[in-house]
Amino acid sequence: MQLFFNLCAVSARARVRLLVATGVVGVMFAAQTAAQTRGQSLSQVPVLSVNSSELSIYKLGVGDVISVQVVGEDELKREKVRLSDAGTLSFPYLGELRVRGMTVGALEEFITKGLKGRYLLNPQVTVTIHEYRNFFVNGQVDKPGGYPFVPGLTIRKAISMAGGFKERASKEKINVIREEDVKGISQRVALEALVQPGDIITVEESFF
Repeated sequence: MQLFFNLCAVSARARVRLLVATGVVGVMFAAQTAAQTRGQSLSQVPVLSVNSSELSIYKLGVGDVISVQVVGEDELKREKVRLSDAGTLSFPYLGELRVRGMTVGALEEFITKGLKGRYLLNPQVTVTIHEYRNFFVNGQVDKPGGYPFVPGLTIRKAISMAGGFKERASKEKINVIREEDVKGISQRVALEALVQPGDIITVEESFF
């Protein structure tokens, strides 16, 4: 019982950090596998870094898979729910919640306020991210496609996950379309720029 209460006392942010750390291991493994395919040593594979500030500002969006738990209230549990195309989450008593653009902390606070008083005396809400929505790499890379976003990911590391540059790839002509850009305008980015969830990254061909 004491162990159970200790686990309940762990902060929501700590739980998210643990999950992201797990996701980082998976992404590193994928990058290492791609590197071995190209004949690189594992020491050449970039190591992802994640810090708490990046986690706290991560905004939920379409495709994210989350769970919501309220301590002692099993009927309010939502397990591994993928956010709808409208960026919403159906929750008991509160109905359809528009959570797109919220951070984990903001969603926890929103649900807590909604339940407190009318339904529960002192609700303790925990939101956990199980799966981040993809970003996409196209153009002159060995393995174009969608890859799971991880906080702290740079353009350079994202390209490594996609198998690395092809022989004719330009390392200076890399463009990205941001998910939040409703006009879908492509902008030039540097290799050390941070990737955002839903990004569409395109590596152009070099003609020189």
